[in-house]
Amino acid sequence: MSTTVGNLIDRVFREYLEPNDDVVSFTVLKDALTDSTSDTIIDYDATYLTSEEEDALGTGAFLEINNEIMLVSSLNTTASQITVKRAARGTTIAAHSTGDTLKINPPFPRKVVFDAISDQVENLYPTLFAVETITATADTGYVLIGTHGQDVDTNNYLVNPLKAISQYTDFSTGSDSTGTIFSPVSTQIVQLPNPFTFTDSDGVSRTKRYTEGPSVVNALQFYNISSGHTVYVTFKKKFIAPTSESSTLAGIGIETEYEPIIMAGVAAQIISGRDLPMVTQNYITESLQAAVYPVGSSTSIRNSLLQYQQILINQARKNLRARYPESVSINGTHNPGI
Repeated sequence: MSTTVGNLIDRVFREYLEPNDDVVSFTVLKDALTDSTSDTIIDYDATYLTSEEEDALGTGAFLEINNEIMLVSSLNTTASQITVKRAARGTTIAAHSTGDTLKINPPFPRKVVFDAISDQVENLYPTLFAVETITATADTGYVLIGTHGQDVDTNNYLVNPLKAISQYTDFSTGSDSTGTIFSPVSTQIVQLPNPFTFTDSDGVSRTKRYTEGPSVVNALQFYNISSGHTVYVTFKKKFIAPTSESSTLAGIGIETEYEPIIMAGVAAQIISGRDLPMVTQNYITESLQAAVYPVGSSTSIRNSLLQYQQILINQARKNLRARYPESVSINGTHNPGI
């Protein structure tokens, strides 16, 4: 099962932000909530709360259910009901199920952690990069990458080829299935305007466009290979910002090795400028020490997290270079294997 952004958020809380002995006050929903702005009455289970915690549910308190934050406008302790304003602090209204957890005045809202993960993912490039291999058919002109006319895919995140190979008897004859080895192919990426209108081989006018991500349309130009042969091109690729908690890390280009890098960066980003409770400071310090990274008394926890993150980045960068050596570029043409 693929790890999701939601799984990574849980891990950030578990390893950095929520010490086991300092759990945020919470209760659960007794009835489901719809995603309607008119659905503003929350029935909560009072058995989870002390009298002091229930009093904290009063007017002006912030509640969090999943990714949605709500502002309390009134509290009825007799009926165990709260009236709220939905979708507060820039969050999105959503439906919630009976039994969902309701956090009271959370110091680190889940939406904040999600946004920090998105920031960290995008900031990894160009120090680190994702890798994707596509299949293309060589032609004398440039070869457009991706599905023609499709508004959203990820081929506009491709940066440049790391290697290109093809398998056949020689570069002028033979079929793709007759070769016994893979031979390197020289290639060049061409960035076209977005949207890009062209005439296909059947004389039909088509348009390739992207509505998300980098505003370019990518194409490939091959050299020293006859038209019609299959070429496997491995690209350096920018990371894709997650769109929801259900986004998989593999789908946005994040390898397992990069998860601790993102988590350390998220924790540093979120605690910046905050006065942390001593129990949280100790918890983060213990997490860093468990990772065999010492935290000196004169060093702020945020700086320690950033230094630890940089150590992880340097190691990941070294591993990435070993797996994917940079191809030689001559006049913009990438020549793998030289």
